[in-house]
Amino acid sequence: MATSGIWSITGTAVLAVLSMQVNQSAHAQARVEVSRDARHLRTEDGKPFFYMADTAWALFHRLRREEADLYLKDRAEKGFNVIQAVALAELRGLDEPNAYGELPLLNRNPATPNEAYFAHIDYVIRRANGLGLTIGFLPSWGRYWRDGNAQIFTPESALSYGRFLGKRYRDAGVIWILGGDSNVRSENERAVIDALAKGLREGDGGRHLITFHPRGPGLSSAQVRDAKWLDFYMNQSSHAARDLDTGLYVERDRALSPRRPVIDGEPRYEGIPMGFYNQGHDPRLRFDDDDTRQAAWWSVLAGAAGHAYGNNNIWQMWSPGREPAIGANRPWQEALHDPGARQMGILRRFMESHRFESLEPRQDLILDGPTNGAAKIRAARATDGSRIIVYSPRGEPFTLDLGEVKGGMQKQSWFDPRYGATYLFRTEQSQGIQSFVPPSSGRGEDWVLVIEADGAALEAP
Repeated sequence: MATSGIWSITGTAVLAVLSMQVNQSAHAQARVEVSRDARHLRTEDGKPFFYMADTAWALFHRLRREEADLYLKDRAEKGFNVIQAVALAELRGLDEPNAYGELPLLNRNPATPNEAYFAHIDYVIRRANGLGLTIGFLPSWGRYWRDGNAQIFTPESALSYGRFLGKRYRDAGVIWILGGDSNVRSENERAVIDALAKGLREGDGGRHLITFHPRGPGLSSAQVRDAKWLDFYMNQSSHAARDLDTGLYVERDRALSPRRPVIDGEPRYEGIPMGFYNQGHDPRLRFDDDDTRQAAWWSVLAGAAGHAYGNNNIWQMWSPGREPAIGANRPWQEALHDPGARQMGILRRFMESHRFESLEPRQDLILDGPTNGAAKIRAARATDGSRIIVYSPRGEPFTLDLGEVKGGMQKQSWFDPRYGATYLFRTEQSQGIQSFVPPSSGRGEDWVLVIEADGAALEAP
């Protein structure tokens, strides 16, 4: 077996020690749980947790340890706090060895995982947790558990594999994400997913949240909403077209019973061809940072508990010499610096500083302005009346009812979601109807209006 980085893997005895270290060592990242209002997430010590994920499906499968270190450090510095990655990867994940020549399973059997392969995952998770990153851990991509020629799971092997993962990462900073870009279509598939979830619960003692990542535009984990193991809803607004309102999917899931937090787990990726699954698409037409930013702000102001960003070159960790999927065309190391990722960190800092856990969607406060299409305005209000936040994705003017901002003087400012700058333009007493014109307009000229009661406790974004 190959050696690299901190760990030197020389035999089964060392591997056993390594596995024990993963379970027993202290992890920097606190466990995440559902808040009391069932709308948000929080850490086990009660601090609000804004789920800001990067999508790195192939992280475990394709990167060497020094490459994983580079990637994780960059994402932590940019402000992400969740990394979504999959153990049994989509792109030849069962047949192509990882960077150290190891396959994930012995004889393609989920009941017999390869210790050496998971020792590398141990390393990545430890490094991520040490940087304050929680791993959104997908046990398997969907094709391996759904009915068909690629299926390797039975309910029995799923239960065993779930117990293995749950026990191994009981004390790590992870959130379990089932589904893997697939939907439940049969009783057998549901039995496999339920068995996997049961195994995870038995293995980790129920310490970690579980959600389900569906496939297709607008689809949701609500398809398994009757499952007792489902802790929060995840939808996929997908990569179909520009300017589709991601907030609509959040609104739908927030209206479901039982009440759970909502996350868009797969929106339009930066650098991916628009509508890539449609015949005749033009690979030159790709989503950019304006698209990813618009999707994120729409979703969050519609009431999502966070958001997941993706980049077409990073999810697959593409580099020259590999076969590109969905038109990947730039090395992942270069794509790390695409502007959309930095802007996700800006979004997280803004939402945390404005106490996102207190915000509720309030479209009724918008009395005039675009209500559909690319320029659709979205608004949210703090439940205590201390602030209103409004997003204008094309810088279009709008009119608000300010009667629900608590009395006294109000500070009014524009926030630039591209660069993170705040511009205070007025402090006055206003409880009536007021119109606002953002500083600039057009595609890529999005602005956030912040109206807050003067003196409201606030950290600078």
